[in-house]
Amino acid sequence: MKTKTRFLHYFLLLIEFAVQEALSCLFPLLIFATLAISKLVSIPYLPRYDFIFIVCLLIQITFIMTKFETKKEFLMICIFHLIGLILEIFKVRMGSWSYPEQSYLKIMDVPIYSGFMYASVGSYICQAWKRMHIQLINYPNPIVVLFFGSLIYLNFFTHHYFYDLRWLFILILPFVFFKTTVQFKVKLTILRMHLVLSFFLIGLFIWIAENIATFFGAWKYPDQHAHWQIVHVGKISSWFLLVIVSFIIVAFSQKDAYNQTHEVSSSR
Repeated sequence: MKTKTRFLHYFLLLIEFAVQEALSCLFPLLIFATLAISKLVSIPYLPRYDFIFIVCLLIQITFIMTKFETKKEFLMICIFHLIGLILEIFKVRMGSWSYPEQSYLKIMDVPIYSGFMYASVGSYICQAWKRMHIQLINYPNPIVVLFFGSLIYLNFFTHHYFYDLRWLFILILPFVFFKTTVQFKVKLTILRMHLVLSFFLIGLFIWIAENIATFFGAWKYPDQHAHWQIVHVGKISSWFLLVIVSFIIVAFSQKDAYNQTHEVSSSR
């Protein structure tokens, strides 16, 4: 009986975790739905990329009006949108990928909606943080971590001109977050995971999502122009690092959670 009860407990826990993850992923899920619809349905005189931007904007307005998203979270979305758009403009100019379709709302050949693809990652982290009451145990000095995240983001630009330091950052990462675990709550059960492992898992799922996005023509890599093919697995490392940057930004804004974390850590 105890075994059955325990199994039922973990099964219900898994269901609740899946529900909270789905709610946290609502913005990216709606973006994917928009990509799929825009691939199948065309609106006269409205370019597809512009349609996607309008829908993303309406989603954000709806989130604010229904209080699904707080004003602080919306501000974070705007920050991620700007960071992502800057990176997109640079990458497109360097020929890393392209947006071949027509759009009125383009900046230097990059549709404005593209920033929402990065913002969706920030949205997921913000929502998961709120819904699962995330705490960071033994988190390093936030200023030091913010500097480390800035170097990772800068490398997305500088590796086109100098050495690509991504693998160096990945090697350093376990030492930076050697003792750090992420604590989260599902129902009344408190669970923990090493922070670096959570970075990798999120990056892996984003890579899977990227394959879906490129399949629906959100953007195209050079080897996908003739026909669609799976995004190179090496891109997982890029998303892995981008998740770290996104997480660090959100963590830096969560002052209360950080202070509570130190109280928990010091009491152990």
